[in-house]
Order: sequence, then structure tokens, then C-alpha cells
Amino acid sequence: MTIFQCSEVFLPVIDGVGRVVKAYTETLSRRGHDIYVITPTDDTGFRGRLGYEILDYTSVRFRKNLPYRIGSSGLDPHFKERIKMIQPDIIHAHAPATSGRIAVKLAKKKNVPLVGSFHSKYYDDVLKMTHSKTLARLSMKIVIGFYNKCDEVWAVSENAAETLKSYGYKGEVTVMPNGTDKRVLKSEIVPEVLKKYGIDKSRTIFLFVGQINWKKNIRRSMEALSILKKDGLDFQFVLAGQGPDEEDIKKTAISLGISDNMIFTGHILDGAVLDALYHAADLFLFPSIYDNAPMVVREAACMKTPSIVVAGSSSAEIINPGVNGLTSEDTSEAFSTAIKSYLDLSEAERDEIGLNAYNTIPVPWNTIMDTVEERYSALIEQFKSERRKK
Repeated sequence: MTIFQCSEVFLPVIDGVGRVVKAYTETLSRRGHDIYVITPTDDTGFRGRLGYEILDYTSVRFRKNLPYRIGSSGLDPHFKERIKMIQPDIIHAHAPATSGRIAVKLAKKKNVPLVGSFHSKYYDDVLKMTHSKTLARLSMKIVIGFYNKCDEVWAVSENAAETLKSYGYKGEVTVMPNGTDKRVLKSEIVPEVLKKYGIDKSRTIFLFVGQINWKKNIRRSMEALSILKKDGLDFQFVLAGQGPDEEDIKKTAISLGISDNMIFTGHILDGAVLDALYHAADLFLFPSIYDNAPMVVREAACMKTPSIVVAGSSSAEIINPGVNGLTSEDTSEAFSTAIKSYLDLSEAERDEIGLNAYNTIPVPWNTIMDTVEERYSALIEQFKSERRKK
């Protein structure tokens, strides 16, 4: 199959959605498919050994304090000429914004089926950006308009599917979960990584990976850790990533009395370095109720580090409380109590939870792609059949 993967985010910026698109692209190309990534242009470095093509279009940085870019294919004649030369069998869009609009136009022009994946809580994103519930509600009409134009709609979790329906989407939604490939820890770099970021393994290490953004519910972790510090816990809280709220979060850390316990690493592109951080952490703190099927919880499990998440969230769908991770109500007191209960376990009991996370949470991308290929093929055949009837 010749497949277009359309995404607002790709190399070198790899957030949760970017990681999913990268995994789709790499796994499908290894399985013999011709993959083209349609995305805003960015400095991806040397592309010769990627195994797939990047069809990028003119873009500019969205905001100075964020790595994301926004662009327009209509302003890029080179992109138009390249697109003319390629006939896809199917197009898969991972966002309803610029790349999604391009996907809709290309699917119609090339006369091929379009799959639309729902990854993010767009209402929350627009509300945070505009501070207007009216604009957020209006933007959902655009989001639903995009998914209504797709031939098949996928969501990364049951929770995500319900969110999309709550926005007003009336069609059928197929749950297509994310995968995670287990990686071998490069143990030789762990001491170097700990030294680089000033991480002291004699203290309890907590970790967060993702956007440094209040929407990730980072405040919940900070307030819970402030309670635990007052009870005498000596710890370091490592935040790996970047985002618009970093300075405000640092100020909040001061007011909570935990600024000396916080380590900000900045955005980390090297997966081996992230693995070292996951491995070093005693517990991965991810109280986000924004995220749908977050990759980071799965990646932590690959390093045998369990996560604590909010009960009832999308993140909690893969957690069996007390067996392969922890859940808590979304209050600082409850979160601190859950963390303390985990730390009060014996080392053997904690290791067992980490091992259970490793054995039960990560699902290889190849396994996911078996289903993806089946759905792609069925949709292509269905599309051809309907086209013949016309």
C-alpha cells in the first residue's frame, strides 16, 4: 500500500501524537509499505536513511516558547508539485487542523479513503489558548466537521471515543490503541545521565515526561509532593519536556516549598536518555486527565517503572490498581496518600508492580499494525467496491 500519514507534529518535535505517527510510519515502512508523511516543514536533518518520505509544506513557529509549527500547503508550490506525482491508496490524518484539511482535500482529489484519528482533547486546547468557552465550543464544530468527512474514525482509547462523542460526533468510532516497543536499557549511559541532570539516586525519584503545561495536571503532583515533604520525605521531582507554563510552574514550586526538589531537563529527543530517566525513577507521576492513551505511561512500563494516574482517566484504562500501577482520586491529598502507600511497600513488592507493568502494559507496534493493515485493506476494498457501483 501507498499511505499518506498526515500530522501537525513530526520530527524533530516528538510529543505524544508525534511519537504515534513516527511509530506508524516506521513500522509500516518496515512491513513493505510506501509511506509519505505530510507535515509542516522543520529541520529534520538528514533524511536519506529514514525509509520513508517526508512531504513537508511551508510553516512558521506557532509560538516562541513552543517547538510546534503551523503552515500552509497553499503557499508552497514545491509541495503541490511533489503531491501531484504520488497516488496513495489511503490517507490517514492524525489531527483536524492544517494537515487534516490537506488530507480531506487530497482524499477527494485522489479519490481514496480517509481515516481520521482522534488523539487530543481539542476543546481543552482551544479554551486554554483563547480563554473563551464560546470560541472553544465554536471550534468543536470545525473538529466535528473534519471527522464527518472521514470514511472511518479511530480513537486511541474508549475514553477518547467518549470525548469525541461528547463534542457532538454522531458516527461510529473504532478504538485503535497505541503500541509501545520494548527497548533494551543502555545501562552504561545511566550514570552519565544522572550526573548531567543532578539526579541523586539516594533520594526518592519521581518523574514526569511531557509538555510542561498546566493542562497536564502537574499541579496535582506538586501539591501532593509538598504534603509528603512536610511529612519528611526526601525526594527529587524530574520534569522532562518543555512548554508554555514552565516559569509559572517554577514560581508555584517556590510557593509550595519544593523548588529545591525540582529538576527541569528541557526537551529530550534521545530515547536512550529518556529510558535512563524512566529507569532511574521510583514512580512515574502522571495525573493528567487531558491525555488520551498517553505514550509516556507505556514507555515508563518498558523500563519497569509503574505509574500513578487519576482513576477514571484515559490513562487508567491500562492500569490494574496495585498490580501494574496505581490510581488515585483527583485531589492532592488522595494523590499524596497513594504515593505514600506505594513507598511504604517493601522493595520486593514495588519491584513486582514494576515487573507487572512491564509484562502487561506495552503492546508491540507490530501487533497494533496487524489490525491497522486489516482496517486499511478493508477500507480500500470497500471504497473501490462502492466506486465501481457508482
